[in-house]
Amino acid sequence: MSSPSDDEFHTFMTGRWPSLVRTAYLLTGGHHDAEDLAQAALARAYVKWDRVRRSDDRAAYVRKIMIHVHADGFRRRTVREWFTSRLPETAVADRTDQVAHRGALVDALAGLPLRQRTAVVLRYFEDMTPAQIAAAMGTREGTVRGQITRALAKLRDDGVLAARTGSPQESRTHPSDPVALKGRPR
Repeated sequence: MSSPSDDEFHTFMTGRWPSLVRTAYLLTGGHHDAEDLAQAALARAYVKWDRVRRSDDRAAYVRKIMIHVHADGFRRRTVREWFTSRLPETAVADRTDQVAHRGALVDALAGLPLRQRTAVVLRYFEDMTPAQIAAAMGTREGTVRGQITRALAKLRDDGVLAARTGSPQESRTHPSDPVALKGRPR
């Protein structure tokens, strides 16, 4: 027999699962890792459910838990691959392949440091404000803005997305830049 609190958690969990997995996928870069991360966050939320349900924004509270679980796992990350004489099972079609240039996006995000990746994912994929991101990450709003700025600059400079999507990489030199002026005729 389930309690009203368990029913409330179940309703919350089933309603937020797709969004949590989507965010976790963008943080981890792998579907299975994303499901594991979302599940671990929900497990921690269940243990603290009385505190979570009293919060102003339950989804934000669980997202913050997920960010902390991901950071903890990132710190303890070990190699999870091993050599074997058997071939793996045949791959099954993945519905996320419907998103254009998904691989380029995941590769570009994987090249960012953890806090920059987290800030970019929460800002542009979860549509959170810098204030909300700062609360979720446990930092100041100015720090979040700086993380996002540096991440976007790195994504532009690396050209990973431009190379994969076929769009031209924009020039980062300004006409008044001394390096740009050096080769120009006077």
